[in-house]
Amino acid sequence: MLLDTLGVGLLGTTTPVFHVALEYSKRYQAKEISSVWGRPESSLPPHYATFVNGAAVHAMDFDDTWHPATHPSGALLPALLALAESLPSKPSGLELLLAFNVGLEVQGRLMRFSKEAHNIPRRFHPPTVVGVMGSAAATAKLLGLSPTQNMAALAIACSSAGAPMANTATQTKPLHLANAGRRGLEASQLALLGLEGNKQILDLESGFRIFYEDYVPHHLAEVSPTAPYRWVLEDQDIAFKRFPAHLAMHWVADAAVKVRTKILDQDPNADLSQIKRITVRVPLSRYIDRPIPDTEHQARHSFQFNCCSALLDGAVTVESFSNNLMGRKALKELLLKVHLEHPKDNQASFDKMYCEVLVETAQGRTHTARCNTFYGHWRKPLSREDLEKKFKANASSVLTSDAADGIVQIIDSLETIPDCSVLGSYMQFHKHTPHKEKYFYTASV
Repeated sequence: MLLDTLGVGLLGTTTPVFHVALEYSKRYQAKEISSVWGRPESSLPPHYATFVNGAAVHAMDFDDTWHPATHPSGALLPALLALAESLPSKPSGLELLLAFNVGLEVQGRLMRFSKEAHNIPRRFHPPTVVGVMGSAAATAKLLGLSPTQNMAALAIACSSAGAPMANTATQTKPLHLANAGRRGLEASQLALLGLEGNKQILDLESGFRIFYEDYVPHHLAEVSPTAPYRWVLEDQDIAFKRFPAHLAMHWVADAAVKVRTKILDQDPNADLSQIKRITVRVPLSRYIDRPIPDTEHQARHSFQFNCCSALLDGAVTVESFSNNLMGRKALKELLLKVHLEHPKDNQASFDKMYCEVLVETAQGRTHTARCNTFYGHWRKPLSREDLEKKFKANASSVLTSDAADGIVQIIDSLETIPDCSVLGSYMQFHKHTPHKEKYFYTASV
């Protein structure tokens, strides 16, 4: 999760959203500073570095997804690394890992108190709710706050929670993760200074329950040396994306590629742009039903676009959302032939949904394929080799190959690294900026 988040964050530093967030944040300076990923000449106050780097992580919707539905890592890692760099005594890699897992645990536990949280969201974007709480918990752990201060941090963070789903598929959506990390960090820092909030924020109907109507919290098991604590992550793995789009698009792309293969196996010279009709059977979810997307952000949230791209090209990639490929005449014509259907048994849940693609050719033939679990889903996880390939492909858009290799080595042995802020140093080795040898860390150091 750490490696994937750093990789998609580095790729995200090439996007317009990142540049706007950076230009805005450059207005603010402080004595405590943290690094901006991929920008060796830039440093910012920790909460603004969190904001900018968090926006980069979600800029392309390429970051990890959990169940119940949220993007867990992007709200945590930018805040933790920014905080670690600013502390006079630098935390170890093991301390970073523990704080990261605490942030994951808080997100996972809160969402498991609600059945509504298990479905594809309809009203608000989950990272803006559980992500800010996770960031507060994670950074509070790294700061070493007391139990009372931890309660205060969660209460303060809860007052910064929430963002409407109407802003998905826009340039504002990446700011959801950016603000979740930033506001969580601010909450723990305010709690450290003595600010208080409602101690029952997680239990009251007027507290955290305002986000989930069926939210029913319950006591967690006591932790003791004789009864070790079982983390949510031990029972629920993560989904990693192979291309930068909403998670549901991965079912669509895999099914469409299977149909394409069937068509070409039967007729290797088939003109896929001459398909007569395309039927896509998916769950009902209005914000990812976009027949004619106008922007790359809308395309990342379009069943229709990702199906047609996979049919024409045999894959959906980072380049699929470029102006050149989005503007193709063949793609625009194919989009007009897509019809969505919503079978009653196809549930709007990342743990239960499926996708069927049915294609009728101009010659009258019909081809169908179904995807129940795409490669990268927690039931069919990416191999370590493919996850590392994804990281290096993303990181190479910004970093030198030596820096990318160094990050892989550090992540592999993070629990033995005495100073976790070394990651921030590697994240600044831009391939187009000259660097002096003495500033380059090695994994052995």
